[in-house]
Amino acid sequence: MTPTSRPLGSKHHAWGALTLAASLTGASAIAHADTLSDLKEQTETLQRKVTELENAQNKRAPNGAVTEGAMPGSFKLPGSTTSIKLGGYVKLDAIYSNITQGVDAVANQQTVDSAIPVGPNGSPSDNKKGQLTFHARQTRLNLATSTPTKYGDMTTFIEGDFFGADGNESVSNSNGLRIRHAYGTLGNFLAGQYWTNLFDENAYAETVDFGGPVGEIFIRQAQVRWTQPSAAGEWSASLENPESLFAISGSSLTAGSATPFRSDRDHYPDIMGRVKWRNELGTFNAAFMARNIRIDSAAAADAKWGQGISLTEVVPLGNDDLRANFNAGNAIGRYQLSGFFPDGYVDATGKIRLAQARSGYAAYRHFWSSTLRSSLILAASSTDTPAGGTFNGFNKSARSAHLNLIFSPVPRVNLGMELIGEKRTVVDGDFGILRRVQFAAQYLF
Repeated sequence: MTPTSRPLGSKHHAWGALTLAASLTGASAIAHADTLSDLKEQTETLQRKVTELENAQNKRAPNGAVTEGAMPGSFKLPGSTTSIKLGGYVKLDAIYSNITQGVDAVANQQTVDSAIPVGPNGSPSDNKKGQLTFHARQTRLNLATSTPTKYGDMTTFIEGDFFGADGNESVSNSNGLRIRHAYGTLGNFLAGQYWTNLFDENAYAETVDFGGPVGEIFIRQAQVRWTQPSAAGEWSASLENPESLFAISGSSLTAGSATPFRSDRDHYPDIMGRVKWRNELGTFNAAFMARNIRIDSAAAADAKWGQGISLTEVVPLGNDDLRANFNAGNAIGRYQLSGFFPDGYVDATGKIRLAQARSGYAAYRHFWSSTLRSSLILAASSTDTPAGGTFNGFNKSARSAHLNLIFSPVPRVNLGMELIGEKRTVVDGDFGILRRVQFAAQYLF
């Protein structure tokens, strides 16, 4: 008989099933271990990224290292939150004038309108013809800082050039450093020496000449100012240093050799207010000034309140721009290009008389290319000298024209040439004409 059949290999099947189960369990354990390892590695990578971002955000640096400041081009010293920035430029001017305005005179180094010699028919008899001058006095240094506070940034700015005490051109040209600006701000509040609030410094025309056109407001002085931004621009109000300059009846000036009488007994600050707004046409400013003109001397004792307005605009014209300024009032005297007109006139009875004055300029700047540009600036100023006194020798009017060509072969280098013509007329009708050509090389840092 054939032996009884039975499932062949049943014992082997049981063992195989057990082996398979064990294999699956081991594989699961290994997969679980791999997952934990991957998660750990991903967590460590993420932590490194977070640490790198925190370090970058906090700008952490090794102890004792100088770091980048908050202002472009500034730096911070170790352990300080104050950003510091150094700036300025070196400038050489070479100037040839048709007239000589004294030995080592500032008027030979920049246009000083009151120093133009005058005479009958524009031919002064006491001046020599022709004057060549080289100087580097416009060279400028400045220091700016910015420190964050809970009231906004606290900033300071100090700037000087070398138009201080005159040097000796025959030896060392050791011209003195003088303060141009020295002020601080905290939020919207400014205190120190800065441009007067009567004028928007951004509207100044670009000239090679340091003096500029006759029609501009040009004053830097100590002040306190509040500036409030608005949706369309800003408004500002300031109290500024008072100073009064007078023409005294009968005390005529020798052309270019004297200045109006100065009074140091001012009682009230000069009061300024300005509104600035921007639109699709450009940037515009309207400013108002109120001043107390006072004299207290052996010659007279009197005071009067006067006022003035200043309007400026900067209008972009593609790559070019148009800048204009108009000023008027009976108290803009010393504000008009550093005192071209007196603030007040003292008549024969010792009383102050205020005179209406007007000044302004228009400047068109054209870019011939990205490295070559020109500006044409036409300017004028005049005043109504009051009756009741003799004020011969004091300024009556002025006209000026500037035409330049400026080449910038590389950024922060300007090589310029400018033609300048100015006419000064005094009360008695005498006048003088300045013709000048100027070359300059400027290197900014």
